[in-house]
Amino acid sequence: MPDEAAAASKRMLAACSVLSCAYFAAIGGFNPFAPLWYKELGLSVVAIGLLVSLASWTRLFAPYAWGALADRHGQRSKIIRWAAAASFVAALGFILPAPWRSVSTLAAATFLMFTFNAAIVPLTETLVAAQLMTATGGMDARRYGQVRVWGSVGFLATVLLAGWWFEHFGMRAFGVTTLVLLGLVVAAAWRLPTQPELAHTAHAPSPPIADVMRRPEVRWFFAGVFLTVLAHTALYTFFSLYLDSLGYGKQIVGLLWAASVVVEIAWFALQGRVMERGSLHHWLIAAALATALRFALTGAFASSLWVLFLAQCLHALTFAAQHTACIALVTRYFPGALRGRGQALYSVLGYGCSGVLGSLAGAWLVSAAGYAAVFWVAALAALASAFCCWRSLACDKSSR
Repeated sequence: MPDEAAAASKRMLAACSVLSCAYFAAIGGFNPFAPLWYKELGLSVVAIGLLVSLASWTRLFAPYAWGALADRHGQRSKIIRWAAAASFVAALGFILPAPWRSVSTLAAATFLMFTFNAAIVPLTETLVAAQLMTATGGMDARRYGQVRVWGSVGFLATVLLAGWWFEHFGMRAFGVTTLVLLGLVVAAAWRLPTQPELAHTAHAPSPPIADVMRRPEVRWFFAGVFLTVLAHTALYTFFSLYLDSLGYGKQIVGLLWAASVVVEIAWFALQGRVMERGSLHHWLIAAALATALRFALTGAFASSLWVLFLAQCLHALTFAAQHTACIALVTRYFPGALRGRGQALYSVLGYGCSGVLGSLAGAWLVSAAGYAAVFWVAALAALASAFCCWRSLACDKSSR
């Protein structure tokens, strides 16, 4: 029986690795290049900011709705499968003929695609966390990195290939490329095993979720996540446009995105030993400070390709270390039957609210003061995040 359970766990982790690779490959082909496609269609910066923000608008409600459904009824694998298929159908709106392709139809396709896509990451993270729980209620960071690294590999592959692809064949291929990548996500989702969660984690006693959210260390934690991701909105929404405005080609844009993912992969591969040298909160503080440095460099020295490259290499801390620490803390703060909603709240409060504010306010700031100003504001937001993470550490007795 223990051997069967270990084999089932191995199959689940392998399938989640494949799904993570496919999902982030689709994100790597979409997020860095969608703003450039919108620009080629003749849309204004404000319209581009609105369209990019739609992914974040869906994170205000969709992850929690999917997480609550999964916590109540189980069957996370089946939910992921059908959500991936529905996301593919929604993306058919990107290949509508030109007379039908307006801002409204693009907005509808994007909104629906990300509404369904919002189920995939939090529910997959929940499946992975259930397999990696330690006896003390924590998470095995080394093995988590071995799964999550495949998402980075998928993102890296498509960022590099898409930069070359769009440079040679133009942005007109964007819609079809997106559909092909989402088709891979559907295929990977259908490989997920459908066995229930491990018995010792699925039915663990859990406090009411409102009581968890009232704890000061949890509130400060989510405030820090919100501000760190708010700072990164400058990267996700405006970095490609910023580089394009400075005359960098699409291949250079892809290579700079790729540089950040290479160091991310290295971090996920080695983090098991490295992250033991500090508490999870210490890593959150370090990530926030590195974020402030990264975006200050981007705002001040964007004309230097080497400075941009070095700033992108800070992604190992600003995203990879920060993300692992967040997943581990969410697993600790939201045990048992709260796990799906905990991961969903991480998406909603961390990536939804911040993404909406960052995309819309950033578009206004670009129109008023230029792209560099967005990255200076991002650096200030990251400094505020470091303070919030320090307060969470001070309030969290388990970290002392």
